[in-house]
Amino acid sequence: HTSVAQLHFVTDTSGAVGICLVTFHLCFAMFMWSYWRTIFTKPGNPAKEFSLTKADREQYEKEQRPEAQQEILKKVARELPVYTCTDTGAIRYCDRCRLIKPDRCHHCSTCNTCVLKMDHHCPWVNNCVGFSNYKFFILFLAYSVLYCLFITATVLRYFIKFWTNELPDTHAKFHVLFLFFVAAMFFISLLSLFSYHLWLVVHNRSTIEAFRAPMFHSGPDKNGFSMGVAKNLTQVFGDQKMFWLLPVSTSLGDGHTFPTRLVSADPEQLPADPQSHCRRYGSVGGASASRGQKLHFQPLGVAGRELFIPSLCDSNSVLMVTALVMLHPTAGP
Repeated sequence: HTSVAQLHFVTDTSGAVGICLVTFHLCFAMFMWSYWRTIFTKPGNPAKEFSLTKADREQYEKEQRPEAQQEILKKVARELPVYTCTDTGAIRYCDRCRLIKPDRCHHCSTCNTCVLKMDHHCPWVNNCVGFSNYKFFILFLAYSVLYCLFITATVLRYFIKFWTNELPDTHAKFHVLFLFFVAAMFFISLLSLFSYHLWLVVHNRSTIEAFRAPMFHSGPDKNGFSMGVAKNLTQVFGDQKMFWLLPVSTSLGDGHTFPTRLVSADPEQLPADPQSHCRRYGSVGGASASRGQKLHFQPLGVAGRELFIPSLCDSNSVLMVTALVMLHPTAGP
């Protein structure tokens, strides 16, 4: 009976150890995979279409009056899907990169370049967190939390035995104490950071936008890019849920344009010539808007779907948009 009991004990212990080892290495592998993808994936930079031509740049630099410079930028921006502006209503222009900033794009002083949908520059990954690697950063935080939680949970019983003097009196018991405190502290700090960024994803904001609401021609709106919880999650993690927990590129869009609930309500934010705009940048909901492909600046939709906003490129929508522009009080003759 004693031998049978010992055999069952050894079997149960081996099974528990096996489960712990598999779980540990799985968490560690996903953690490292997400970490490396966050480090080595470029966050994304504006396309060359947002840069001024040589003639426009020379004309811009020759002008001394800000009003004249803005007129040059407005002429170029009329052909671009840009719907946000500065606090004074001016075109968002980067003097260092010499380009008109796409919506949600900001200049990183550390990387010395403009970053699409910039969230922040993270020293822990030595990289900017932006459009292309934001999903990887979220998963990096998630698997870091799970990794620290697993270590804290498995070391907890030995931590209790340390205080009840049930551990062998060796130097190794202090390693248990140190490991528990380090894992627990990292778990608490990473959980708070992960919860905050998950809140940002649900509300479709970046860290910059959380502190300073994006400015539209109708005024600042912290929820200007929010399309609802489900669509906000889909923008970051993709439309196929089977890939949500894997650090592979599934984010929707191209990083230059984002659906906004304000565009259809503010004619000043629409292109001057909707028909030519559609000819140049393609229709919303086209077949080319699949996951991970270049969307060629589709301004009001993402990945083949329209998010609460009608397409600009069907005839009825063009007529509706043209009528809105003509009826707006600030529209010209």
